[in-house]
Amino acid sequence: MKKPIIAISSGDPSGIGPEVTIKALASGLPYSVARPVVISDSGVMAEAIQSLNLEIKLNIIDTPTDGKYKPGVIDMIDLKNFNRKGLIPRKPTAESGRASFEYVRKVIELAMNNDADATVTGPISKEAIRMAGFDFAGHTEIFAHFTGTSDYAMMLADGDFRVVHVNTHVSMLEAIKRITAERVLNTIVLTHKALKMMGITNPRIAVNGLNPHAGENGLFGTEEIAHIIPAINRAREKGINADGPHPPDTAFPKMKGGLYDAVVCMYHDQGHIPVKLLGFRLEKESGKWETISGVNITLGLPIVRVSVDHGTAFDIAGKGIANEESMIQAIIYAAKLSDKHNF
Repeated sequence: MKKPIIAISSGDPSGIGPEVTIKALASGLPYSVARPVVISDSGVMAEAIQSLNLEIKLNIIDTPTDGKYKPGVIDMIDLKNFNRKGLIPRKPTAESGRASFEYVRKVIELAMNNDADATVTGPISKEAIRMAGFDFAGHTEIFAHFTGTSDYAMMLADGDFRVVHVNTHVSMLEAIKRITAERVLNTIVLTHKALKMMGITNPRIAVNGLNPHAGENGLFGTEEIAHIIPAINRAREKGINADGPHPPDTAFPKMKGGLYDAVVCMYHDQGHIPVKLLGFRLEKESGKWETISGVNITLGLPIVRVSVDHGTAFDIAGKGIANEESMIQAIIYAAKLSDKHNF
């Protein structure tokens, strides 16, 4: 069988996306499991290759079937949509936001047309996307919109440590308003389905509470009683092994200890913080990230989408010190999931 074609959007041209994409492919590791094709601007990629002083060539192609797919050569579809001249480097701009948005649209198009088996996305700037006039909170919402998906969720995964969010890129006030039994139930169902597709026969899912101590029986809030517990009960009626609501400081250590396969989280930071605390390690003396592990998977889509689990890091863009580990993991993860669908 041929290795799956993975369409990679290189992310914001002013961030570290092009660098980590090039470093990941230059490592040669993705080619053992996939045929990666990059969607970007050739000027951006050539500049990054030169700054990294790498012996690697760009092979500009029209369609993924034209790729060479071998180490030392980066196959890419050139959208010719970004001119850095006159722009302030390492800053979010409307120009970089528009370019990165178009890269994402192209990988979605390739996957929806079955010209790619899965997609991987480099980091974008939500600010730059908005500056360019696109009203999307992030990658997850862009993919949902252009695939016509209404029920979707974000999973962050680092090995066997997985979290899935009921809410992502909204304010805390809005996140609280969106905690409904239906929304929580949909997230539990999507989590269960994704874990089954990942080969887990009987997924064990912990569901977090929203309030301190998961509400303490109404003492610190009633969202657990009114919405979260009913959602868990309905999930159990569907045969899903879900329990809670748990205080997050209890659920996460239990998952790390192997008692759960995933934790459903109520809002963005409740899920992001533990995953990044586990996967990110900073070298104190140099300020360089020694380890940046973990990936972002969108559940519920008709196509596979995996992303790096970090941002554009404008502060270090162009310095050659960005860590490519998450990009390598994302490509490998996408390749493994490429024969699946409807996450």
